[in-house]
Amino acid sequence: MIFSSGYILLALSAVAAAQDVSLRTVKRVFDEALVPGNLSMTFDPKVLLEVTFPQTTGRPITLHAGIHLPRNATAGPPTFSVVSPAGNGPFVVAAVDLDAPTPQTRTSAQIRHFLGGNFVRELRDPLLLANNTPALTEFHQPTPPAGSDPHRYVFLLFEQPKAFNTQTLVTPATSIVQFNISQFAGAVGLGQPIGGTFMLVGPDPPASV
Repeated sequence: MIFSSGYILLALSAVAAAQDVSLRTVKRVFDEALVPGNLSMTFDPKVLLEVTFPQTTGRPITLHAGIHLPRNATAGPPTFSVVSPAGNGPFVVAAVDLDAPTPQTRTSAQIRHFLGGNFVRELRDPLLLANNTPALTEFHQPTPPAGSDPHRYVFLLFEQPKAFNTQTLVTPATSIVQFNISQFAGAVGLGQPIGGTFMLVGPDPPASV
């Protein structure tokens, strides 16, 4: 899959903008980047999912859909928040790389960069999500290979079904390569995502001589 030059320019110019504030805009940007089709999922968000990356210097970065970030800004682990009424949880959060090893040759996609359940709203901050159980897949920083175009790293929020904690399709020992979030969601009863966002991350620039 190859992004249009106009879309890449839009993503690059949007880096200074604020986090998502419109469900309609999030859906439009997902559709323009062909994310739902490549996920084989319907994406009709009901809530805004905020994904925030801490930074070693400066303010944390909260994603808006399609933001282009340098790899060194994505070390994480990120925090998750939900804007708009969605109940108190529990929720499941998943993150996948749709473009491994490159957007033109997606033979390793999807790579699972995060999968965790039992997220609930914090009492002290009702927007912030937190959990008290280990993630099934802890966060892996984006690592697009040298020479690759930027990859789409997609974060999705699901309502957690009652039997989620007993599923065995994904465990901490399961390979993160060639994951299929659509098949997994169908098998464990996650349904369609209720929120999401994504970022574009390219490889580190070559070291200067």
